Amino acid sequence: MKSPTLVIATIRRWNQELAEKFKVGHPDWEIHLILKKEDLRLPVLERIHPDYIFFPHWSWIIPEEVYAKWECVVFHMTDLPFGRGGSPLQNLLARGIHETKITALRVTGGIDEGPIYLKRDLDLSSGSAEEIYRKASKIIFEDMIPFIVENRPSPVPQEGEGVYFERRRPEESEIEEGMELSRLYDHIRMLDAEGYPRAFLRCKGFRFEFSDARLKKEREEIEAFVRICVERGHEP
Repeated sequence: MKSPTLVIATIRRWNQELAEKFKVGHPDWEIHLILKKEDLRLPVLERIHPDYIFFPHWSWIIPEEVYAKWECVVFHMTDLPFGRGGSPLQNLLARGIHETKITALRVTGGIDEGPIYLKRDLDLSSGSAEEIYRKASKIIFEDMIPFIVENRPSPVPQEGEGVYFERRRPEESEIEEGMELSRLYDHIRMLDAEGYPRAFLRCKGFRFEFSDARLKKEREEIEAFVRICVERGHEP
């Protein structure tokens, strides 16, 4: 049997680290990494001619000329068809949902509407966003991608009514008045990852940004790191 030829297109430091390890750990597979948007180009892919293109974390629209020609697989952090759309982790925690699935699906023209290869459980009950992303990435690289390559499952159409999430905006990171402690904890940690706008408060010309939150239930309090800076427009 011919050894598989794969392309892994991913961003974020934790995914890129695991992609490099994945490549080293599968010396008999031909694996090419794409780590920048501008490198996902038709001439490059035509030279490689991959069996699969995997997108463990990708923030841009995948061109039709790519997914129409090759089997493209994305990984979405909801139990599809629930939670199609942007910012899945943040939208789940904002709704108080602490258990989800990682869904591997084929890229089609609709947003997260493609047929599904497989799903795996993912616990969201603790940890920062980056810790959760790292945990998800480990499941994808150590379990889901190898399973798809080795078993070549046929994707199955999604069933049920789709529920769509809106991509969150930076201003939604502001902490709302009157949040319960558990909800505030989720709000801080769901934004605590590389490339995401931290949870923040405004007060008297300053901006307070929160990270590294730890919920102390027995004392009914949250411990967190706070970065304080002058709010734009309030510089002396």
